Amino acid sequence: MVLIKRIHVRSYEMGLLFRRGEFHGLLGEGTHWLFDPLGRIEAEVVSMRAPRLVHDRLDLIVKSGALKPHAEVIDLKDDRRALVWIDGRFSCVLGPGLYAYWTGPRDVRIELVDARRPRFEHDDLKIIARTPGAVGLLDLCTVDRNHAGVLFLDGQYADTLGSGLYAFWRGSAEARVVEVDLREATLDLTGQEIMTADTVTLRLNAQVTFVVSDPKRAVCAVDDHRQALYREAQLVLRAVLGGRELDTLLSDKDSVAREAEDLLRARASSLGLEVRSAGIRDLILPGEMKDLMNKVTEARKAAEANLITRREETAALRSQANTAKLLTDHPALMRLRELEVLERIASNGHLNVILGEKGLADRVVNLL
Repeated sequence: MVLIKRIHVRSYEMGLLFRRGEFHGLLGEGTHWLFDPLGRIEAEVVSMRAPRLVHDRLDLIVKSGALKPHAEVIDLKDDRRALVWIDGRFSCVLGPGLYAYWTGPRDVRIELVDARRPRFEHDDLKIIARTPGAVGLLDLCTVDRNHAGVLFLDGQYADTLGSGLYAFWRGSAEARVVEVDLREATLDLTGQEIMTADTVTLRLNAQVTFVVSDPKRAVCAVDDHRQALYREAQLVLRAVLGGRELDTLLSDKDSVAREAEDLLRARASSLGLEVRSAGIRDLILPGEMKDLMNKVTEARKAAEANLITRREETAALRSQANTAKLLTDHPALMRLRELEVLERIASNGHLNVILGEKGLADRVVNLL
């Protein structure tokens, strides 16, 4: 039977002395002799190189007050968290509970945080988020570049977040971030069948370019802002095209597109969207309507060609009539004209003139 126990404590260690299960103090550096004839004394030697003191009877040790000169004690309630740095490096995040850290061999710094504010903000958030224990206490969220995050706490809108990393305390509030793309996007409306005012059914392909101008409204006003804009664009196109006849529509598609764009821009604003442009890419007519339009076009072109021909003929006749009147009124011009004709005839080759009447021959000779 051992009556005396020998306990040796090194410079980086600390002894914990228990008698009958109750804590009775610390044993510092050195060799300690404990008289224990009944075996009721326990002595545990723990290393202070491990900064945190972990013990199943830590509450008894803390209650005794013996740790005050040697360790920092943290008693975290439900609304408190702690951030621990050891030797200038971040170590861990502590949730509710009782903790003790040795302050001798290592440089320990502890920062207390109020967890009643659901969102956790810190200059070293990126470092803190990389530690394994942080995931169990924090909900982490990353908002990508060129995006916005709409934050809801317990189902209520709280804030609009820019791109970056965000953290929220678990259990403090139910945090949800809805990410919204702020880049310019294109919405295609293909194969839309619309009836014009003159009951012609046609198909069209249209395109709408837009951006999200108000992320909160885009998320809160509708469940899917892209689908809502698609429906609004359909209604606007039906309203604009349905009030026009086919000929008007085909002759002035640009004004139709501008009117549709103005109407759609007003409706999109209520959804938190900004319409940059809207246009009609294709108008597709039914097969029989295409044939009919081709015939109409062909007839119109033929009529235009016939009109031009008649106009030219009329102009030619009018010119000839004017020339004849001028020659009649001025015999000298008639004489010059005859000479020009004879000159052209003579210059082309030999001129043979056969005349039967003597008087006519004399006149021709005189003319020459």
